[in-house]
Amino acid sequence: MFNRDAELPYDLRIKDFEIAVQDVYDFFRDVNGLLTGKGLPRLDDMLRPAAMSGIVSDMLTASLANHSRSLVENRRFNGHPDLVLRGEYPNDAVRAGTDGVEVKATRKRGGAVDTHGAREQWLCVFVYGVDSTTEPARLRSPMRFTEIYLGHVLESDFRKNPRGELGTRTATLHRQGLEKFRRNWIYKSNPA
Repeated sequence: MFNRDAELPYDLRIKDFEIAVQDVYDFFRDVNGLLTGKGLPRLDDMLRPAAMSGIVSDMLTASLANHSRSLVENRRFNGHPDLVLRGEYPNDAVRAGTDGVEVKATRKRGGAVDTHGAREQWLCVFVYGVDSTTEPARLRSPMRFTEIYLGHVLESDFRKNPRGELGTRTATLHRQGLEKFRRNWIYKSNPA
């Protein structure tokens, strides 16, 4: 169920999210149909979870940019945020901007994701599920989105995750930050 009362920045509409989700569903249906028709595993089964989340996140970012009235993809490779306000930055490219929406995809219920730094931002998290247990595999359910959150978070809403010498520094919303973030839910397959 989509939350028609959610706060949506940058002239985003619930319809933008509905279309983005459908675009991803259509892609996976088409690709998985082709793969399984050739006796190959589904894309969902071939990809490691982190790779799958990255691909889904990129697809959602592209689709939201395509349908949004004011946001475009950040043209800077690995720039932040993923979606930027059209015309706000030269060539719609910025290394670390403030006007836009960061998009993440995860399998973690509740939308807790690691980010590459604690910062004030509009954060959008799409939570999805993949059936990797049904046997035979050809009977597995398609990937499905179960939750979508979009919230304005502050640097103080994060906890920094300690990493070893070789680890990448990350930050995750702490308990109170997650509670605040989850209040502005966009979609829940089973709203409670």
